[in-house]
Amino acid sequence: MSASDEGIAARAGYAPHPYVGGRTAALRALAAWRMRWPGAPRVIVLTGNPGSGRSRLITGFLMMCDPGHRKQLPLDDLDPATVPPDLPAPAVPSPSGRTAAQLLWVIADHFGLRADRGEDIFPELAAREEPVTIVVPDVDRAGPVRAAHEPARLVRDVLKPLAATETVQLLADVPRELAAELAEALPSGQAQIIDLDAPEWADPKGLVLHAETALDPGAGAPELPFTTDPTVRRPLAEALARRADGSRLTVQLAVQSLLMQPEGFDPADESLLPATVGEALDLHARRLDVDPQTLRLLLAPLAFAEGEGLPVQLWGALANAVAGRDMSQDLADGMLLAAPFIQPVEPDAEQDADDEAAGDGADDGRTLLRLQHPAIAEEIRSGLPDVRDAQTKIAMALLEAVPQQNWAKADPYIRDHLAAHTLEAGLLPQLLTDPGLFAHADPVTLRAAIEAVPLEQLGAPARTYLRTAPLLTRSQAPAGMRAAFLESAFVEDGLAPYAEALHTLGFDLPWRTLWSVPLPGVRAVTTGSLPQEGGEGTAAETAPGADGAGAGSGGEGPAPAPRPVAAFIVPQGTPGSRTVPGPDGDASEDGAALLLHDLLRPGYIAADPTQVQLPSDETKAAAPFGFSRGADYLRVWARAGQKVVAALLSDTPLTGADLSPDGVLVVATERGVTARQILAAAPAVAPTVPAQRTGAADTAASDGLEGDHS
Repeated sequence: MSASDEGIAARAGYAPHPYVGGRTAALRALAAWRMRWPGAPRVIVLTGNPGSGRSRLITGFLMMCDPGHRKQLPLDDLDPATVPPDLPAPAVPSPSGRTAAQLLWVIADHFGLRADRGEDIFPELAAREEPVTIVVPDVDRAGPVRAAHEPARLVRDVLKPLAATETVQLLADVPRELAAELAEALPSGQAQIIDLDAPEWADPKGLVLHAETALDPGAGAPELPFTTDPTVRRPLAEALARRADGSRLTVQLAVQSLLMQPEGFDPADESLLPATVGEALDLHARRLDVDPQTLRLLLAPLAFAEGEGLPVQLWGALANAVAGRDMSQDLADGMLLAAPFIQPVEPDAEQDADDEAAGDGADDGRTLLRLQHPAIAEEIRSGLPDVRDAQTKIAMALLEAVPQQNWAKADPYIRDHLAAHTLEAGLLPQLLTDPGLFAHADPVTLRAAIEAVPLEQLGAPARTYLRTAPLLTRSQAPAGMRAAFLESAFVEDGLAPYAEALHTLGFDLPWRTLWSVPLPGVRAVTTGSLPQEGGEGTAAETAPGADGAGAGSGGEGPAPAPRPVAAFIVPQGTPGSRTVPGPDGDASEDGAALLLHDLLRPGYIAADPTQVQLPSDETKAAAPFGFSRGADYLRVWARAGQKVVAALLSDTPLTGADLSPDGVLVVATERGVTARQILAAAPAVAPTVPAQRTGAADTAASDGLEGDHS
């Protein structure tokens, strides 16, 4: 199939696709792929220059693949070879703003796969009896951080394995520099590259139709001399298409500019028509008697914008920063100047609701702006003398806009995307020392930015964040719970000052982490106490800074209070441990030993485990808190009112847990043991552990030394 099919379709009297307006050759190839026509490839890689219309083509094709949309299209008037069969709609996972890992789990969820790990998804798809059809559009828009180069990772980690899976029929829209890598990984005949700018797939007549329709008052254009007269409109459309050389984006920008500011335009002067996106910018500025560089500087903050778009409130400050001068008057006078190239972002009600539920604050009706197309942003960035310097200025301006340097009061855009700007400025490692930013920033975005930095350039706090980030993204926890998870992680990694800082930032943390020891192999934990008296049961202090209280002094006075301890069941031979005596006083037959640790502060204790006293049933019943646990999560609840006051989620399975009567939670995982003091006040809204993808049902609490202590 080739561009010659366009002429055949036109001579046959077929109507063009009402949304695509052409591209007959490409639509025929896609329809053959969808119906698995003999000889059709199993994988199609759609590519082309930015602005060539790849997204529009896929959207138009998917309209014909969706049973609901098919009913609204004049399918009987279209070339039958371009109409795919009436089959269930294919899966269309959107990579826009998503990481490769996120997109992979979107696919797994769509097909109801039971995989626990990303690498298990492809074998599960391969084992299906019926083939599956997947369409992945807009790969160039993948990733929450532009400078992290997520499209390349998505091709490598998701699309190539999908393409190699024989049960998957794949259509992917990828940038040209990645197209060959994806197609060449497959045996000959299984993949086809459709390059919309290549002669065999080009559609010059369709581009003329696209321009003529955009100029037609019947399609919404204003009534102007060059739009109402068909004898002028058609030649103008042909000239626009000829100058644009296949770029639908250039045609679109040129038409929008002409319709918005028609004064001074001569449709007979082809030199007034742009050949590139850059010329569309410059010609529009000159027609409004403005220096083209002024327009580019005004649009520069939007060219660097991350996420859904830039809040309009920040536009002026960032324009001033990039330009190095006051741009306020240019901005006030420049709405007509910038209008053809920008668009407001429709508020995402679902995302706003998620933000409110997470306690991170929604956009509160803020207006977000973005450029019409990523190619405009690339054109503006490429025209700046120093991109890193521009990003540095933007990052500094964003930092200055944080009220009192309080991240809780920062604009959501600054909080979530400052890391992306500092990444491209080369300043991200210097930013990664603020516990408040770690807690408040969107963990998906911050994690993607940090992962783009070589590990050796990261300081200890950033490494702790990176280790904890999978837990933060998996749990979708609000800022307060992220702070709690990070507080424990800092203690686990020996960064106590960072953990303490989180207690000073206004978070209502559910616990204070007292200590943590890296100790694999712990099978169970329990809490109790040791008598503080002389003799064999003396608790010998080993904790740093301990005061030695409890050693027998022989003096008069009240007996010292028992010393709270935590006991771990560990493998025999663990340094400092003592063998657990069996029922007959012999050594334990299961190879277990006991290791004692102070409950309230760091430090192991050299004492006889048989001296440990467990709390009585009456004491446990009178305790203010109880707990329940699952395979990798735990909840602490107040006995009065049964409200959950703390929720703990672990990135490794729990191997033991116990809660002392005075509210110290000791939890063992595959990596070690951590003690947290539960803070007494129950929050107004109970934290919850989100439902997990898979996992065992709630299990009983660790039996420890003597049964269930929940």
